Amino acid sequence: MTTRQAQIQAQSPARTLREKMVSAGLVRIMATHSPLSARLAEEAGFDGLWASGFELSALYGLADVSLISMTQHLDMVRAIAEQSRLPLVADLDTGFGNAINVVHAVEQYQRAGAAAVVIEDKTFPKVTSLAVDGRQELVRIAEFQGKIEAAVAARRDPDFLIIARTEALIAGLGQAEALTRAAAYAEAGADMILVHSKQKNPDEIDSFVKAWTGTLPIAIVPTAYPQLNEARIRALGKIAMVIYGNHAIRAAVTAMQDVFARIIADGGIHAVDKNIVPVDEIFRLQRMDQIKAAERKFLR
Repeated sequence: MTTRQAQIQAQSPARTLREKMVSAGLVRIMATHSPLSARLAEEAGFDGLWASGFELSALYGLADVSLISMTQHLDMVRAIAEQSRLPLVADLDTGFGNAINVVHAVEQYQRAGAAAVVIEDKTFPKVTSLAVDGRQELVRIAEFQGKIEAAVAARRDPDFLIIARTEALIAGLGQAEALTRAAAYAEAGADMILVHSKQKNPDEIDSFVKAWTGTLPIAIVPTAYPQLNEARIRALGKIAMVIYGNHAIRAAVTAMQDVFARIIADGGIHAVDKNIVPVDEIFRLQRMDQIKAAERKFLR
């Protein structure tokens, strides 16, 4: 191991994430809902992981409307962090309550191994942002500033990122309101601004980014406007993080729907078996080689 590799291994996940944003200009964060999906994202080459509330809700078969508890989400974040070396960005929705709840949440997510948290300015309970005709209500700016200030005060590692997410565009309040809120959240001490849009094209995001005169970098989640690829994102110049917010669970559902339907249609697994990974690949992902090595070394 080189000296630089040893330094990287010893430093905090938050420092790793910050350094990657500086060196790469744009970090690519993949949604995850389990340690297995996290491991696949790491092997694919992503820069970090998004501990998605939407994906975990879907994993439980529930709507993303604040039904998953902080304990459930935190347990999964801890399990993911234990199995992946990638920095993890935790989706805290509205912060699980008021500013006091945010203090507790930030303390717990740091201990669980997260590198960053994202807190959004909706009311609790929230409704997922992309739901058609979903109820999208925002808290007062001053109230959300208090949450951001509480989050900043609660962090032990100065590199730990507090990302303020404004849903002003999602709520239909317009660019001026989104810019006002972003500036207020920056003033409260946020490290980044995540701006979200459900328009089917990137015009709204493009306009916001060009109008943003603040010093904080921007994060986006281009689920609704996938044509905004990484080359175009880089060209905008102010975006430092792109989060692929639900593609792990959507990919999993796509594959399972296809394979399950084929097994029913074919009357067995004889045809589909050659199109899915062999069991040995699952053994590899489970690191069975390490178990076998430990057995040879320790079992008498």
